[in-house]
Amino acid sequence: MTLLAERPSPLSHPEEPEHGHEPSGVLNWLTSTDHKVIGKSYTITSLVFFCLAGVMAVVIRTQLASPDGTIVSQHTYNELFTMHGSLMLYLFAGPFAFGGLANYIVPLQVGAPDMAFPRLNALSYWLYLTGGLTMIAGFLTVGGAADFGWVAYAPLSNAVNSPGAGPDMWIVALVLTGFSAIFTGVNIVATIFYLRAPGLTMFRLPIFTWNMLVTAILILVAFPVLTAALILLWCDRHLGAHIFTTTGGGVPVLWQNLFWFFGHPEVYILALPYFGMVTDVLATFSRKPVFGYRGMIFATISIGALSTAVWAHHMFTTGVVLLPFFSLMSYLIAVPTGIKFFNWIGTMWRGSLHFTTAMLFAVGFLIVFLFGGVTGVLLAAPPVDFATHNTYFVVAHFHEVLFGSAVFGGFAGLYYWYPKMTGRMLRERLGQASFWFMFIGFWVTFLPQYLLGLHGMPRRIAEYAASEGWTGLNRVSSVGAYLLFISVAIMVVNFYISWRRPIVASGNPWDGQTLEWAAASPPVHHNFTWLPPVRSERPVWDFNHPEHTTQQHRQSDHATDGLVGVATTGFTDTGEESE
Repeated sequence: MTLLAERPSPLSHPEEPEHGHEPSGVLNWLTSTDHKVIGKSYTITSLVFFCLAGVMAVVIRTQLASPDGTIVSQHTYNELFTMHGSLMLYLFAGPFAFGGLANYIVPLQVGAPDMAFPRLNALSYWLYLTGGLTMIAGFLTVGGAADFGWVAYAPLSNAVNSPGAGPDMWIVALVLTGFSAIFTGVNIVATIFYLRAPGLTMFRLPIFTWNMLVTAILILVAFPVLTAALILLWCDRHLGAHIFTTTGGGVPVLWQNLFWFFGHPEVYILALPYFGMVTDVLATFSRKPVFGYRGMIFATISIGALSTAVWAHHMFTTGVVLLPFFSLMSYLIAVPTGIKFFNWIGTMWRGSLHFTTAMLFAVGFLIVFLFGGVTGVLLAAPPVDFATHNTYFVVAHFHEVLFGSAVFGGFAGLYYWYPKMTGRMLRERLGQASFWFMFIGFWVTFLPQYLLGLHGMPRRIAEYAASEGWTGLNRVSSVGAYLLFISVAIMVVNFYISWRRPIVASGNPWDGQTLEWAAASPPVHHNFTWLPPVRSERPVWDFNHPEHTTQQHRQSDHATDGLVGVATTGFTDTGEESE
């Protein structure tokens, strides 16, 4: 069975308002279990956290624009870079992808009426929001917010070195958001396996859905480890457990092993959803099927498997890990990523390219992530890692990879699916202006940081002497941060104008290929009134462009018309179960 219950045919009662008994307005946002409302809630909330983190980044870059900066104190600076990293990684990059866009799009891409567990889905969002507000509220405590970095290395994060309520609130926040992620992972896996539409086999799923499946499985592997580590840290801080302190026989490096066993799969938990978004965008705006479709799937599975064997890549300088093994694993995981790049290029090759804002962000992702990946290969060599580990070289690499995927890839997906989510079109000129400010600002910000790292500037310092010779590069990097700020401001203006002066979007404004484009924009409560017959990985394209389908598909259409019940619109009534 692909549906839990039959849905009534819209042909029976064409004038009947759908679900008119449900609350509307603010009450609907507060009480709804509809995956679309929850997905939009995640998206808006995560974008707010992204903007807050961006403001912190601008303050950090302003502080470093001049030697001996006095914009903020050393303690405040430590709070800012800790909370900037925490908001970007824990409250934006992940929740935006698997809480926001995946929550909204995955049920549509598999032809489901909702997530498998709607109430659990709603609980996941409220846990995420509560955790995020708890983390931010650390600034209101007497000692301020957490200031030990987003990785919370022991013993820096113990009660002696980081006293106060702010660090405790950071720990509680991550436990809450961790459970939110775990529940969302369970929901995504169950939805993909059990609520697929008739004919939608696993090897007909869109690449975005496949990537979300692998991401959800990684979440179920990695987040319980982080939750356990946070509980142990709490016990260290309040119960005198001495798990991570040498005074009681503990081992500080144990925290690094636990954290990075979560942290390196987390890198791909943050990257894989955006790989899927970019793949769907490139295929749509190249007017081609995904090149090497099954190769993309197996590359994604390989990345997921290998990511659990690379955690000590971040621990080369500790001296307690087997360098040849983890170096080899770090090189090996680059292979399936390289396969994806060839497939992305192959998808665009000789395609009918349409450079919309979404396509520009997707191509920008390819360029930025490629450069970040190349520097990652350099850092996989222990001698290079020893020389650059605690420098701005690593800061630049880290932002190339995660900013390149979460922001460029994420905004590609946001501009692509915004008409589907809202029924409105964003302004292309403003969108493209936002892209160019972001693309140029990105390189102006982070290329100088590579040079600063090679010149020996350590990360996490609030000031430096003019005699070090770092002033010029820092000022260039700060100018780039201001350009990024302008880019995001233009995007916010675009959203505002779209809301105040809407341009109505059609059901399929991009001529999309996958099942979500068979629904209205925005979709009705249970998503679909009709579904196209599914005989390939791009059923909507097959139906809208029968001249491009294979002869085999045409013959299959004629042979099964009586079974799928093609109506005048060409879609099948999902109220009638098809075999």
